[in-house]
Amino acid sequence: MAAVRALVASRLRAASAFAPLHASTPRAALHGSAPRPGARVALVLSGCGVYDGTELHEASAVLVHLSRGGAKVQIFAPDIPQMHVVDHTKGQPSESETRSLFSPRNVLTESARIARGKITDLARLSAADHDAAIFPGGFGAAKNLSTFAADGKDCRVHGDVERVLKEFHAAGKPIGLCCIAPVLAAKVLHGVEVTVGHEQEEGGRWPYAGTAEAIKALGAKHCVKGVTISFPAAGGSSVWCGGPSSDIGD
Repeated sequence: MAAVRALVASRLRAASAFAPLHASTPRAALHGSAPRPGARVALVLSGCGVYDGTELHEASAVLVHLSRGGAKVQIFAPDIPQMHVVDHTKGQPSESETRSLFSPRNVLTESARIARGKITDLARLSAADHDAAIFPGGFGAAKNLSTFAADGKDCRVHGDVERVLKEFHAAGKPIGLCCIAPVLAAKVLHGVEVTVGHEQEEGGRWPYAGTAEAIKALGAKHCVKGVTISFPAAGGSSVWCGGPSSDIGD
């Protein structure tokens, strides 16, 4: 995931802590694995599962590349009920969970599956303690971290998500936003430049291209970029990861 490496590298270069990577090919450069002193990176999750939480491939790819770059990662999620539970074999809300008499699933508890239990309430995240923040994609960003899935341009962003984005942006610290997550910055950072890839579906290659129009309606600038492009936005970076697993990993 080139964008993740770019985020970490930019912060460490500022501190003169990064040794240059030497590689004979672009792919070798992507996968350089020499241990390096690490930036402190906050990873913000939104549940567990692409249709109702965090996209696991993206979260795993981010963690792999941060680890490879020597970053010190702390994982966060809000302690709130998730919007609903989706049966991932059908792509539809789970009828059994909808009818359940028990409390709805909790975003922090579900995100802990990805974090192997080592997770912290998002309310405790402070930009002062970290060098960068990264938000993997998955519909949890649009359903749990915000109401974008239901309300589009009129959405609300969870209070701590908004606070964290504004804190990192004001401090000039990198913000990584994958897949649908750039809508969060588009809503709370006025005039920010982000990307969710292309603005036309192009025969199904970009199935959520319509999101670009919603980003513009939010007052942000949408920049057309490819899957493997690391895109430096105002105060951070965003990248669309809607392609094959190999593209997500790179």
